[in-house]
Amino acid sequence: MHGNRASNKGITSHKPSKRSSSKVTGRIVGTHVFGNLYDIDKKKLSDSALLSKAVIKAVEMANMRLIEHRAWSFGGAKGGVSVMALVSESHITLHTWKEYKYATVDIYTCGAHSDPDAAFNYLISVLRPKKHKIFRVDRSS
Repeated sequence: MHGNRASNKGITSHKPSKRSSSKVTGRIVGTHVFGNLYDIDKKKLSDSALLSKAVIKAVEMANMRLIEHRAWSFGGAKGGVSVMALVSESHITLHTWKEYKYATVDIYTCGAHSDPDAAFNYLISVLRPKKHKIFRVDRSS
């Protein structure tokens, strides 16, 4: 940077013309839904098969296309499971900590056809936390 001028090198912007509608073609539509789940049955939090099935079903519920999914189990007192689904629209991840009876969910989708709230709500219905917090962020361009 020179003086008070910021460099715009590599940055592009798009301003719709006055004739265009409110729907801009070529726009990235992204929604990020994530949350914390509290006081969950410890057996569910360490059941890799159950959690994998739940994440795969959540992909379907959200109208996403599964590319690949993986699950990792972690032993020890704090143990838990991490499940990741790579989808053509982005990803779903679920991480559990059985010692704390706690899980986190992260769902990011690109495209107006997918429904990350449906995926989140499905995971809530499977895990049945006594309490949960949900956050939504518009990640559109």
